[in-house]
Amino acid sequence: MLSQKPDAAQIRAALALLRWENLDLAKACGVSAQSVSNIKNGATRPQPRILAAIRRVLEFKGIEFTDNSGVRLKPSDVEVYEGPDRFQDFTNYMYEHLLRYGGDVCISAVDETLFGKYRKDFEQHRKRMKALVDRGDVTVRILATKHTPNPVFAQYRWQPRQSAAPTAFYAFGNCLALISFDHQSAPYVVLHKSGPFAEAYRHTFNAAWKSARELRSIQKG
Repeated sequence: MLSQKPDAAQIRAALALLRWENLDLAKACGVSAQSVSNIKNGATRPQPRILAAIRRVLEFKGIEFTDNSGVRLKPSDVEVYEGPDRFQDFTNYMYEHLLRYGGDVCISAVDETLFGKYRKDFEQHRKRMKALVDRGDVTVRILATKHTPNPVFAQYRWQPRQSAAPTAFYAFGNCLALISFDHQSAPYVVLHKSGPFAEAYRHTFNAAWKSARELRSIQKG
C-alpha cells in the first residue's frame, strides 16, 4: 500500500519553509495546535480528512510534495528571460524539458532568422535538437514568414505575415513562451508554465498549420 502524502517529515519541512508555527496550520485546517504537533512528530496518524485538509492548505500556500518525503516551494508559473544570455537559458530550459518528457514543439515566428542572430551556439542547438527528433519522441513544427535555410530538424510551413513586429511564440509540454525581438533588452521571453495557456495556443497553431503552405525543400538537411 502506497504511503499517503504528506507524511510527518514533509509536514515539518513544509512548516519550516513557510515559517509557520503549529498554530498557523491548526487555524487554517480547523484543528488544535496540539493535534498538529502530534501529527508532525509522528505521535498520531491523522484521519484521511484531516490529512487531506493539511495537504490542501499547504499546497495552496505554494508547497509541493515530491517523492522520498521531499518538499519544495512550487516554482513560479511565470518566468522572464531578458537579453541574449538569458535567451540561451530559455533555450536550455526547453531542451532539457524535451530531453526528459519529449513531445511536440509548436513555433510561430514572424522572422525565424532572428533566432540565429541571438543564439551564441546556433549550430550546437541545431545538432542537439536534431538528436532529439531522431530519437523519435520529439517533433518540431514552425510557422514562419522568413526562415533559416536547412534547419535539419523542423517541419516548416509558410504563414501569411500577420504583423511587422518581430515576435515568436513557442508551445511545448505545458509551457507557452512569448518572445519579443523588439524589446529594449531583446530577446525578451515570458514563459508561462501553464497547461491551459499552452493548450489554447496549440489549438490555434494547429488550425493555422492546416491552412499554411508546405515548404518541403526547406526540410532537406
